[in-house]
Amino acid sequence: MVETLKSSAPHIHNATGFNDLVDWGAQAQMLEGQSHSSGRLLFKGPNNQPETGIWVCTPGRWRLSIPRDEFCHFVAGRATYKSDAGEVIEIGPGTAVTFPAGWTGECTVHETMRNIYMLA
Repeated sequence: MVETLKSSAPHIHNATGFNDLVDWGAQAQMLEGQSHSSGRLLFKGPNNQPETGIWVCTPGRWRLSIPRDEFCHFVAGRATYKSDAGEVIEIGPGTAVTFPAGWTGECTVHETMRNIYMLA
């Protein structure tokens, strides 16, 4: 069984290579390129909290503002996150990052990235 999203503990086997993804459209607030997102929602609780799933995004650069605490485990690709305060976070396979609610900056995806995420 590849996915059991209606389970008492929703799960996807081989989340790093799972390809039954849904088109989530063009990335908002584009600055360069035409990043496109796809993914698979694993679970969404009451009032959309928490939310967890798989997110895949193609190359490009855009502005972002993190609305809630977000944990990301990047399993493929390469990207650079730059906060408005100037901090640079280089992303590659195996990188885990917690973005606190209110984090703002830019994301530049250099190679299509895959992220297993959880919004609190």
